Amino acid sequence: MIRSRHREASVVATRKNPDAAPRTHAEPPVTGRLGPAEREESWQRLGSETFDVVVVGGGVVGVGAALDAATRGLRVALVEARDLASGTSSRSSKLFHGGLRYLEQLEFGLVREALRERELMLTRIAPHLVKPVALLYPLSNRVWERPYTAAGLFLYDTMGGARSVPGQKHLTRAGAQRLVPALKRDALIGGIRYYDAQADDARHTMMVGRTAAHYGAVVRTSTQVIGFLREADRVSGVRVRDVEDGREVDVRAHAVINATGVWTDELQRLSGSRGRFRVRASKGVHIVVPRDRIVAEAGMILRTEKSVLFVIPWRNHWIVGTTDTDWNLDLAHPAATKHDIDYILEHVNSVLATPLTHDDIEGVYAGLRPLLAGESDSTSKLSREHAVARVAPGLVAIAGGKYTTYRVMGADAVDAAHVDLPGRIQPSITDKVPLVGADGYHALVNQADQLAAKHGLHPYRVRHLLDRYGSLVHEVLSLAADNPELLKPIPASPDYLQVEAVYAVSHEGAMHLEDVLTRRTRISIEYAHRGVDSAEAVARLVAPILGWDEDTIKREVEVYNARVEAERASQTQPDDQAADAVRAAAPEARAQLTEPVS
Repeated sequence: MIRSRHREASVVATRKNPDAAPRTHAEPPVTGRLGPAEREESWQRLGSETFDVVVVGGGVVGVGAALDAATRGLRVALVEARDLASGTSSRSSKLFHGGLRYLEQLEFGLVREALRERELMLTRIAPHLVKPVALLYPLSNRVWERPYTAAGLFLYDTMGGARSVPGQKHLTRAGAQRLVPALKRDALIGGIRYYDAQADDARHTMMVGRTAAHYGAVVRTSTQVIGFLREADRVSGVRVRDVEDGREVDVRAHAVINATGVWTDELQRLSGSRGRFRVRASKGVHIVVPRDRIVAEAGMILRTEKSVLFVIPWRNHWIVGTTDTDWNLDLAHPAATKHDIDYILEHVNSVLATPLTHDDIEGVYAGLRPLLAGESDSTSKLSREHAVARVAPGLVAIAGGKYTTYRVMGADAVDAAHVDLPGRIQPSITDKVPLVGADGYHALVNQADQLAAKHGLHPYRVRHLLDRYGSLVHEVLSLAADNPELLKPIPASPDYLQVEAVYAVSHEGAMHLEDVLTRRTRISIEYAHRGVDSAEAVARLVAPILGWDEDTIKREVEVYNARVEAERASQTQPDDQAADAVRAAAPEARAQLTEPVS
């Protein structure tokens, strides 16, 4: 049966596993390092151990489930066909938000849950990665809108929205324009400022994965599920292929969790089990523009005829989006069209005194939301709640939900798997477990000037590193101890240091140039060259660690540049079919991937 979002209190007590054998592998590194050496060790573990849980899918829900299971004392493996956060979890609006607009849909439980999760991220779990962000809600109707919106925000605040961030503040038209001078005077009659939170979604997901590794989980990317193992009527594990070198191995487990997001239905078909719910993909497109194109001290949330449009501050940029349309084409590479971009520009320009143009756009990205299919044909009305189902003995599927509630989703998935585990399991404790880099972060912020002087860096640079790595900053900077050149910026991408590219492959599991430029850094969307001007320099920085020769360096650069060229071309196409055909022509960095990808 499909389980509700709320976990059963009965899944508690001491776990006893008489079949558990003592570990023979080395203890995991203190910071959950994911480097080439750890990758080889992980392969040996996959083939030699029997796990309590194998999680399929390296998005935020998958790594959240792996961390939840590992911190309950379970033996855990996570496999991902591409890279951590390579799908939806690197292509969101970058918000940890309570879901203010869900109040209109009377989804009070979802809002309350999301606000609690946002509070945990800001204060305990990931203060180095998740930060408050101010947003202006412009008002345009003199009669009903202010009291209506204020009532919603008051409810938002009292449900937990104002616990660790300031509460709502009402502004006159003049006050709203002082906060956001870029607004047309006739675009509003006043406004309400409120706060939510934001994070680099790809970096956060990767840090959750590293935290799971820190607590003993095997976390392995470029490792594709190509089949399921069975004992009688139950799933007893998966067969996986290393898509870098073609090796295959059987991974035995008491339970498998399908956390593949928009690929959920494909993996269900591969397993031979009938799914208990359907997942539909909704495409969301965002554009990235320079910070000076919109003069404002806060972001904005704007109503559209279908949903809402966010204008979100993002370091030296603004992220503007999103769209919400059905997508039935390539799940791995959703393509933005000219129509999508025009839609965003049209709506944001309706309130801006100085309109944005296509020439202002530095980056574009498209992601797919895994929505639980409902009765409505409108994707914006499909459920953002999640469902968990034990679809077969030994196999659990989880889908739907929001990025903000990933931790709850992970816990629910592990709870649903408990009937297939020997003995009983401990309750979830991830609400008490900080991510790697969180401990000591606040003290290091106070010591940023001293840290900067020690390494010959500007303090703003150290603060930027702290907000990306937290207390792991020492680990990052230590890589430059014998090579001070690594403390220089990446060519053509001055927001990032060369040592960050090196650290991405030595500690953070990046295996390809695309992983470094698109997810460990956000160079691919933050610079108009989309990473092309930095590609060769970064490839040569990481080559010694990954063992690349000249031919491999050349191939990595060519594949990355072809990807960027295909994405640029797709963004000039009039519709999804044309854009998908152009984008699909680009080569894969992981050439041995097969469909369905899981």
